[in-house]
Amino acid sequence: MAKIRKEGKKTVPAISTASLPDIIFMLLFFFMVSTSMKEVTYNVDIKVPEATELQSLEKKSLVRYIYVGVPRHEFIKQYGRETRIQLNDQFAEVSEIRSYVEDERNAMNEDEQGLLTISIKADKETQMGIITDIKQELRQAQALKISYAAIQKN
Repeated sequence: MAKIRKEGKKTVPAISTASLPDIIFMLLFFFMVSTSMKEVTYNVDIKVPEATELQSLEKKSLVRYIYVGVPRHEFIKQYGRETRIQLNDQFAEVSEIRSYVEDERNAMNEDEQGLLTISIKADKETQMGIITDIKQELRQAQALKISYAAIQKN
C-alpha cells in the first residue's frame, strides 16, 4: 500500500486579533469605573496622628473634611508658617466654618442632611486651641457628628 504524503511544512495559523479591541475597551471601562479621582488638593502638610482604637466611617459620601496644618512649601511665603485651616481647596478662617457646613449641608439630599459627619484631619503637631475653636464653630453650625482622622498604631 502506498502512503499519501503532503508536500510542504505545516504552518501554525495566525492568532486572530479581531477580539483585541473588545478586550482593551473592557479593561479601559473597568479601570474608569473602579478608579476614584482625588477630590482635594492638599494645601497644608498633614502628618496624621497614630491611634490604637480606630473605627472606619461607613458612608464616605456623607463625610466632609476640614484639614488643619502648616501650609505646604509653596504657600509659606504667602501665608507664613502658622497653622492654617483648609476647607475644600482653599485656606479659610475659623469664622468661615459655619458657612462651609451650611453650604455642604444644603448641597446634600434632605434625608441625608442629618447624617452629615465632619472629619477633622489635623497634623499631629497642631495646637489644641485651634481644634477647640473649630469644634466651637461646628457646634454653632449644629454639626455635632465629628470624627478625627488617625492611622493605626503598630
